[in-house]
Amino acid sequence: MRGSPLVPFDAGQQSLTRVDYVAVQRHWRMPANLSSLGGRFVDWIETVLGRAEFDRVPWLAVAFAAGIGSWFLLKTANTWIALIALLLSVAVLAALLWRGREGRARTRLAVLSLAVVFCAGVATVWIRSEVVGADPIERPSVETLNGFVLERVDQPALDRFRLVLATRFGADQEARKVRVNIPLAKDQEGLREGAVVRLRARLMPPGPPVLPGGYDFARAAWFGGLAATGSLIGEISIIEAPKTAGTISQWQRQLSAHVRSQIDGNGGAIAAAFASGDRGAITDADRDAMRDAGLTHLLAISGLHVGAVIAAAYLIALKSLALFPYLTLRFRLPIVAAAVGACAGIGYTVLTGMQVPTVRSCAAAMLVLLALALGREPLSLRMVAFAAIFVMVLWPEAVIGPSFQMSFAAVLAIVSLHSSAPIKAFLAAREESWLARLVRRVVMLFTTGLVIELALMPIVLYHFHRAGLYGAAANVLAIPLVTLVSMPLIALGLVFDLVGLGRPFWWLAEHSLDALLGLAHWVSSQPGAVKLFPHMGLASILLFVGGGLWLALWSSRLRLPGLLPVCVASLSLAWTCHPDILITRDGRQVGITTDDSRLISLRAPRSSFAQDSLIELAGVEATPIAMTEWSAANCSDEFCVISITRDSRQWSALLTRNRVRVEERALAAACERVDIVVADRVLPRSCRPLWLKADKRMLDQTGGLSIYLAESRIVSVADNQGEHGW
Repeated sequence: MRGSPLVPFDAGQQSLTRVDYVAVQRHWRMPANLSSLGGRFVDWIETVLGRAEFDRVPWLAVAFAAGIGSWFLLKTANTWIALIALLLSVAVLAALLWRGREGRARTRLAVLSLAVVFCAGVATVWIRSEVVGADPIERPSVETLNGFVLERVDQPALDRFRLVLATRFGADQEARKVRVNIPLAKDQEGLREGAVVRLRARLMPPGPPVLPGGYDFARAAWFGGLAATGSLIGEISIIEAPKTAGTISQWQRQLSAHVRSQIDGNGGAIAAAFASGDRGAITDADRDAMRDAGLTHLLAISGLHVGAVIAAAYLIALKSLALFPYLTLRFRLPIVAAAVGACAGIGYTVLTGMQVPTVRSCAAAMLVLLALALGREPLSLRMVAFAAIFVMVLWPEAVIGPSFQMSFAAVLAIVSLHSSAPIKAFLAAREESWLARLVRRVVMLFTTGLVIELALMPIVLYHFHRAGLYGAAANVLAIPLVTLVSMPLIALGLVFDLVGLGRPFWWLAEHSLDALLGLAHWVSSQPGAVKLFPHMGLASILLFVGGGLWLALWSSRLRLPGLLPVCVASLSLAWTCHPDILITRDGRQVGITTDDSRLISLRAPRSSFAQDSLIELAGVEATPIAMTEWSAANCSDEFCVISITRDSRQWSALLTRNRVRVEERALAAACERVDIVVADRVLPRSCRPLWLKADKRMLDQTGGLSIYLAESRIVSVADNQGEHGW
C-alpha cells in the first residue's frame, strides 16, 4: 500500500498524501513519546515552578539544614559517605541530562543546587564534629587540677558558679576542657577568665540521655569541647591572677549585678536577663511559670530584644540627625541611622554572650537594616534564609537543638503570615477611626501569637514533652509590656544612672516586671494550662516540620498540600501512647505508668532532674507514687514484684531495691516466675525471666529503656547513638 509504514517509500514516487504523512509521523513519534514521559514530567514541574515564582534561596537553607539533620540521623560513616556520593551523582546527572535545554533551566538549577547544598550540610557538621569534638574521660575520678579559666558562668539562683578550665590530668597528661561547679561561698576576687587556679574536683564523663527522648548532655558536651564535668572538693586557690583588666564576660557580669542591685526581688533577675543575657539569677519557680505560660522566649535574648534595641537606636539616630539641616542635605540619613542601629545591635549581641538566638536575630536584623538603607522590602523569606545559613555554617549542631528550631520557626511564621495576601489586605491603610485601627492591630497581634504558638507547639512537644495552652493569650499582653515598657525603662535607667538620676526609671521597670511575673504565674496556675505528652516519634516531628515548611515557603495554592503531613502527624500524635515501663541507664530509677495516668516509682529520685525526666517522658502530670505504697506491688527489703495488665494480658516484673546479695538458687527461682527483671547490678546467668532481663550488663550496652508492653516493643537510648563521637 502506497505510503504505508510497512512499505518503504520510494523518493521517485508521488508525494505523500496528508493521511499518509500523519500515519508515518505518528508511527515514528510513538517510541519518542514513551521515552519522554520523564521529560514531560520535568516540563510540568518547570511550569509549576514558574507559575509559583519559585525562590530557591529559602529552600537552599532547608536543604542545608536537612543535610545536617541527616548526619545526626544516620549512624555510620559509610552511610554519610554514601549519602554524599548519591546526591553528588544526582547533581551531575541533572547538569548533564538537561544541559542546553533552556526550557528546563529552573528545574535543573533547583535540583543541582539543592543536591550540592544538601551535601554541604552533611560535610559541614561532619567537619565541625571532627574539629571541636572532645573525647570524654573513661570513668569517674577525683583529680587535682591546675587549670586556666576559659569562662565563668554565674548561677546565683542555684547558689553556685561554674568555671570552664583548660587543664591536663590523668596518666597521659592530655590537654582537656572541663567544667567545675563551685559554691558561691568559695568565690574570691580574681576568680574569672584569664586566671590560673588549683583545685580538687570530682569529675564525671558527660552522660548520654537518661531515657530515650531525653536531653543528650554527652552530645552537647562533645560540640562544646568538654571532656568532663564535676564539682569542687575542698578549697580553690588562685595561682596566677588574670592579666587583663576586663573582658566582655566581666562587663556582662558587672552589668547584670548592677541591674539586680537597682531592682529588688525576682524582677531584678528578669531585668538582668533582658539587659545582659544573664539568666543565672532567675529562680526555678519563675522559670517554670514563664515556661508553662508560653513566655520562655522572652527570657532568651532573641529577635524581640535585639529588634527593640536596634529599632530604638535607628529611630533615635534618624530623628536626632534630622534636626540638623546641614547633615540632612549632605547625607542619606536612613543609611547613617542604619549604621548606628547595626552598631547597637552588634554591641548588644556581643555583650549578651552571643548565644545562637541572639546571633541569628542580629544577622537577620543586619539584613533588615541593609534593606531599609537600600529601600528594599525588609521582611522576606530570603532574609530568614540568609540568617539561618549564617548560623548553620558557624554552629551546624544548633540545627537539632530547640533554641535554633524555635527561634527560626517563630520568625518564619511571622514573615510568612505577614507576607500572605489576606493579611496584607487586612493591614492595608484605610480611612477609619482610631478605635477601628486599634481593634485591627489587637486582632493581628493575637493572630500572630496564635500562629507562633501553633508553629512552636510540635517543637516544644518533641523536646520538652509539654504544651502550654494559653500562650497565645499571654503573649498578647506580655510582648507589648516587655517591648514598649520594660525594656525602654531598663535602657533609660542605665543611661540616667550615668548622672545618678536613674532611680525613677528603675522603680517603673520593677513594677512592669512584677506585672510580667504575676501574669506568668497566674496563667501557669490555671486549670489545663499545661498538658504533658509522651515522647513524640521522629516520624511525627519530621512530618510536622516538613508540612510547616511547605506551608510557609510557597506563596500560592501550592502551599495547601503542606496541610496533609501536618494532619497525619497530628493524628499520629493523638494516637501516641505512653511507655508502660521506664528504666534509667543505671537501673536505679524505674517508673511504671498506670491506666489512669499515674506514675509508680521504684525509688525516690536522687535529683529533681531524674524525677522530671521520668514524669515528662511518661507523659503524666501527677507526682510519682512510691511503689511500696501501691496496692498491686509486693515489696520486701530486697525486691518488689509488681503486676501490670495491658490488653487483657498480665505482666509481672521483679525489681531490685538494693545491692544486697541473695542466694542464687532462690533468685533463679524468682526470675523464672516473672516476665521482666530489672536490676542496678549484674545478675547471674541463672536468672532467666520469661521475656527481659535488664541488669547492669544489658543497660551498659543499651542505656535507658522505654518498654511498651502492648506491642512487646523496647526502645533504647543506644538505638539512636551510632558511630558519632559522643
